[in-house]
Amino acid sequence: MSIATKTGDAGSTALAGGTRVSKADDRVEAYGAVDELNSSLGFARSICTDAEIAAWTEEIQKTLFRVGGSLASDPEKRRGTPITLIEDATKLTELVYKIEATPSILADWSLPGAHRESAAYEVARTICRRAERASVRLMESGEEVDVDVLAYLNRLSDVIWLFGRLIEVRAGVDARLRDDTKGGPNFSRAW
Repeated sequence: MSIATKTGDAGSTALAGGTRVSKADDRVEAYGAVDELNSSLGFARSICTDAEIAAWTEEIQKTLFRVGGSLASDPEKRRGTPITLIEDATKLTELVYKIEATPSILADWSLPGAHRESAAYEVARTICRRAERASVRLMESGEEVDVDVLAYLNRLSDVIWLFGRLIEVRAGVDARLRDDTKGGPNFSRAW
């Protein structure tokens, strides 16, 4: 058996369940964005020197296979127990609260790029938001999407953002967007 089946050479692919759709289908776009997110998190984890964040990231990556599987399934041909993600979203919420307890972690917005590891997580965060938008677009097109997928991706983008901030705090990096030496309201201090 080979991975080169040639069945997609004309621009179609099979959903879980066997239904063939265009590779440009909204469902393929949604689970493709989740796949890209997983790869991006894999890169971030590969350069992350913080063992705790790397371990959290690996667990998230494993869950993302279930997220992608949910999105890749033909709703009319699903068999067996449905994929559930509500407990996973709850775990992410708990992780948000744990990281937010770190002193000064929420002091300001952060300018991406002040630290290589945190920058890799910033890239993953933006891909996560794209996966979330693609999933919402799929749902709004009338297709069935598990609402737990949406909750999970929404919470995950928060967690990934916090991973970047935690890396910066632990490394002693100041990546604040705003400059306290400039006057004016907070939102204008960056420029």
